[in-house]
Amino acid sequence: MLPHRIEFVPDRDADLFAAVPGSAAVFLLRGKDEAGEPYVSKTSNLRRRLRRLLGLLDGHTRKLNLRERVRWVEWTAIGSDFEASFLLYQTLRHEFPKAYDRRLRLRFAPLVKLILDNPYPRAMVTTRISAVKGNAQYFGPFATRAAAEKFANDALDLFKMRRCIDDLHPDPQFPGCIYSEMKMCLAPCFKGCSDEEYANEVGRVQQFFETGGQSLVREIERQRNDASTNLDFEAAAALHTRLEKVKAAAAQLPDIVRRLDELNGVMVQPSAERESVALFKIVAGRICPAVALNVGQPVSAGHLTSRPQSMESRITEALAVVEAPKLRSALEWMEHLALLKRWYYRTIKVGELFLAENGELPMRRVVRGVSRVFRGEKPAGDLSETAGDYWKFRAREAGLTEG
Repeated sequence: MLPHRIEFVPDRDADLFAAVPGSAAVFLLRGKDEAGEPYVSKTSNLRRRLRRLLGLLDGHTRKLNLRERVRWVEWTAIGSDFEASFLLYQTLRHEFPKAYDRRLRLRFAPLVKLILDNPYPRAMVTTRISAVKGNAQYFGPFATRAAAEKFANDALDLFKMRRCIDDLHPDPQFPGCIYSEMKMCLAPCFKGCSDEEYANEVGRVQQFFETGGQSLVREIERQRNDASTNLDFEAAAALHTRLEKVKAAAAQLPDIVRRLDELNGVMVQPSAERESVALFKIVAGRICPAVALNVGQPVSAGHLTSRPQSMESRITEALAVVEAPKLRSALEWMEHLALLKRWYYRTIKVGELFLAENGELPMRRVVRGVSRVFRGEKPAGDLSETAGDYWKFRAREAGLTEG
């Protein structure tokens, strides 16, 4: 799986140490029996690490030494910690299909799940995706489960969709619960509403999640303006208070939180190749293998006088050849989200993430991000470049905002 491979002979160990780079890498050590369990790890300096693992023992030491057990060394150079984590995950999953999860210890991303298979849909917070092609909708990833639960609770306070977890069998004799008594639920459990009314409320919740709250903001703003026009200032004041509550709930959403099948974009990372950056295409929350983008203008021998391509077109061409990974299970999707979440919510991180808006990448910002990452500069403001732009585009697409 790793592209570089060299045989290790203890008597000629100097040849190996001279052949491997003294830079960051993911590597694998195999014994004479290639069917045996390999040693897989990552390092900030491959040559130094191999000297420690495969070099001559200097007296008595308790440090791990594999000099007499290793026959083959495989490696690939990496340019960033994110690339190292993703490549290490791929390698461990390939080499240890039954035990890689215990080695990685990934913490799955918290998500808000809208269960649409149930006759009376509801929302819940989970870290599990039940199926790749299920009917449920997932929104995330959130930084922590507490953050996901707070957003879900604050959002559901604005609607009357049920919060109970039972499978309902509506019965007019059922006493209901505290939410129905407080008029915070339409109470389908005792036929407090028709199925059509409940379905409409679920649709409003779904639209709220999909637009990052902008659908409800627009709805209340229209109602407030109508009340003011009719000189009903008490109602207008109450609607304004409700509007502030809605905006507070929507403000909790980081830019990366969106419906998973719309979590598309590109991550720009430093590359191990000279004069290049690494582009990781993100498709529905799945991470594609890196593609190197040479920042210097490539000129072929037969086209020395050809017109240089713009950086936008080169980025577009580089990403066009990248195929979305075909996930074999929902678990693999959860693992990709876990890696993405772990990088995004770090306080200090290298690289930048640009998410698609209205189905299109913000190419001008991507070009500026490529330049910053290549020069090793810090990103300008938020790593996702103007958090909240996505929700404005979604609201505009749905006709909820002007222009």
